[in-house]
Amino acid sequence: MKSWLAAVQVAALCVGVAAPGIAPAQVPTSSAPLALKPDQQAFLDLYKEMVETNTTLSVGSCTQAAAQVATRLKAAGYTDADITTFAVPDHPKEGGIVAVLPGTSKMLKPMLLLAHLDVVEAKREDWTRDPFKLIEEGGYYYARGSADDKSMAAVWADLMIRFKKDGYRPKRMIKMALTCGEETTYAFNGAQWLAQNKADLIAAEFALNEGGGGDTDGKGKVIVQTMQVGEKAVQNFRLEATNAGGHSSIPIRDNAIYELSDALARVRDYEFPVLMTDTTKAFFAKAGAARTDKIGAAMVAIAANPQDKAAEAIVSTDRTYHSMLRTTCVATLLDGGHANNALPQRAGANVNCRMFPGQTLAQTQAALAAAIGDAKVTITPVPPIRPTAVPPSLDPRIMGPAETLVKKYFPGVPLVPVMSTGATDGIFLEAVGIPTYGVPGIWGDPDGNGAHGLNERIEVRSLFTGRDYLTDLVKVYANMN
Repeated sequence: MKSWLAAVQVAALCVGVAAPGIAPAQVPTSSAPLALKPDQQAFLDLYKEMVETNTTLSVGSCTQAAAQVATRLKAAGYTDADITTFAVPDHPKEGGIVAVLPGTSKMLKPMLLLAHLDVVEAKREDWTRDPFKLIEEGGYYYARGSADDKSMAAVWADLMIRFKKDGYRPKRMIKMALTCGEETTYAFNGAQWLAQNKADLIAAEFALNEGGGGDTDGKGKVIVQTMQVGEKAVQNFRLEATNAGGHSSIPIRDNAIYELSDALARVRDYEFPVLMTDTTKAFFAKAGAARTDKIGAAMVAIAANPQDKAAEAIVSTDRTYHSMLRTTCVATLLDGGHANNALPQRAGANVNCRMFPGQTLAQTQAALAAAIGDAKVTITPVPPIRPTAVPPSLDPRIMGPAETLVKKYFPGVPLVPVMSTGATDGIFLEAVGIPTYGVPGIWGDPDGNGAHGLNERIEVRSLFTGRDYLTDLVKVYANMN
């Protein structure tokens, strides 16, 4: 699941936010491919290698991609002691890498840079271009993973390499973890494995991750940048009704399919209560104030008073805002019956829930049971069981530098904190006490740039400007007390 896309979708709804076009003074475009400085060319070479290394679950190898990064790190001067590559025997191709750049302070805790190497499947016959060849066209780089998430993985690896080559010595240790498994629910998840098995290796005061980013107006102008501060937790439940069945020629009302249908209708009609975090309050207040319409006024009102039912009704007319206000559960899969001429003995459905930060699996399951009101319909959590989402704080030490740099790189563009309604690997870090923030910098277009779909792309200016922004941001964080 790509929360960068979710952040872009949320940002796109902040209509009324006007900003001048960015001025990427030293950012190359497709019209000047030979204008790359040596460090930019080295970054592009790294990015290209990452993108063209297939890391899909079906035929790819994150382990290979991690090894390639390790080779580049060692060439820059990192020792074996600075680098940990990992893979478990049952999933040899789903490995990852952790690298560390020591800090000068013994008092400051490390910071962690997280990104995922795996990508969503891509069929060559469906794409206009080869999905595993980096192609520059019309000011964009096209390839699977060009945006999600190898843009960030390449930025993190590149700055670690440059810092080492330049002899840069930060106050706090900088750690980088590039992992596999973020894109596929049932895959081996490297971030989860590290959190549960190598907590000391990735221990940090805070982490930077995907999930934030900018959005354009669709015409090349960046209109907003976002910092993801919190996300929902994904949990699937199986609803099932059972019955003795019988011959279809003598039907009865006690029918598993009918019972399941009634239960699903009640799930559809149930509205979870409004909940707020500091992040969502700040988002609705700031984004609402930037609008001049009825929804904007309601956003400001509900931020001030979450119990304002009139404001809730208006804000909830927008499907993204509706989801940001509460836990949501929706039926996504259906099965039932065993023969055309038999009463069903079993009927089941998958209900996909996105649980608001702080809400537990048990609370959500209990709410579903109360809404359904039928003890004959069982509700069973479907593995994997994710941790309860723990929202990070709106820490001014994190938000302040990010906003200052947004003003520098994107004059007139606001930085808005958002809670993702999707999910990232940050949830596993937060479960072991590492607040995780989805950073601004790289931007996308309102259509989502083909992430998870066909012909995925990222604007050339976005990649290179985002690289510079994130480099400066990491340096600020690495040297703050």
